[in-house]
Amino acid sequence: MPVASPESVIKDIEAGKYTPVYFLQGEEAFYIDAISDFIEANALDETAKGFNQIILYGKDVTISDVLNNARRFPMMSERQVVIVKEAAEISDLNQADSQKMLLDYFKNPQLSTVLVFAHKHKSLDGRKSFGKEVAALTLTVTTKKIYDNQLPQWVGQYLNAQGLKADPEATELIAAYIGNDLQRVANEIRKMKMNLDGNARITADTVKENIGISKEFNIFELQKALFEGNRLKANQIINYFASNPKKHPLIPLIGFLYSVFSKLLILHHMQDKSDQAILGIVKNKFALYEFKKGMRNFPLPLVLVAIHDLKQADLASKGILNPSVDSEAILKELIFKLLY
Repeated sequence: MPVASPESVIKDIEAGKYTPVYFLQGEEAFYIDAISDFIEANALDETAKGFNQIILYGKDVTISDVLNNARRFPMMSERQVVIVKEAAEISDLNQADSQKMLLDYFKNPQLSTVLVFAHKHKSLDGRKSFGKEVAALTLTVTTKKIYDNQLPQWVGQYLNAQGLKADPEATELIAAYIGNDLQRVANEIRKMKMNLDGNARITADTVKENIGISKEFNIFELQKALFEGNRLKANQIINYFASNPKKHPLIPLIGFLYSVFSKLLILHHMQDKSDQAILGIVKNKFALYEFKKGMRNFPLPLVLVAIHDLKQADLASKGILNPSVDSEAILKELIFKLLY
């Protein structure tokens, strides 16, 4: 069977289309939990779950235990569901005899069973024969951690899926302050949804109030301070960030600033610099005047230098340039370069 995307699997199971074996694996647990939780909640009606839904935990079972349950026939139901949570912890998963038993089952699965392996935080080695055969014989989903520069788009898509509308600033704030822990992002968005009145739009203030972000010291205030050349305010903000690096991680912050200066670069190269044209890039009328101020204080040569400095800071934050330099030093050096 072809390796499937999480989104396509979710679409199918929401439509009631199930397959005999799911092998869900990878670093990003969000989609693994989303798929296995949906199957657990919806593949059987409540009256059938008592006899036909079996939840196993990898640390407590062997492959033989899993297959003995999978080969059972359902009682008074068209299907049974067997979900193996924490499947990476199955004690004999890496033993040759057990792998052979598992592959034999995958080749001829019990069609009235929906068997789900939730193999979180790691993947089978796709270069080895076992990993290749699992991918060929099951509906396999392999998840990877989302890159920081992809996070704002993911946040926007998740908000849309929840039927929520949000300002671009709000989306950027969520991405920058929560980071790429998708489960936490989803939880925070669901909490905001519960606190919203009807179809209210999510603004930056909504995010600040619900996620506990300072109204005075945040990434948009830092952007404003940089565009205005306000050195005192910019340094106050980065000192605030440095006081709690877990809450204000460096890599998403650099990604946000890179997107800001990339927009300035585009604006400088545009022939049409009308408000309407600028709005087409910044997407937010509240940011319009900030970016016009940024264009004045950061002419094209300075924008090019800033983008170079941001790239260097990104490499340093990932330990590529100088592994011994800490996040606080990288951030302070970056802001100094951008301001002076």
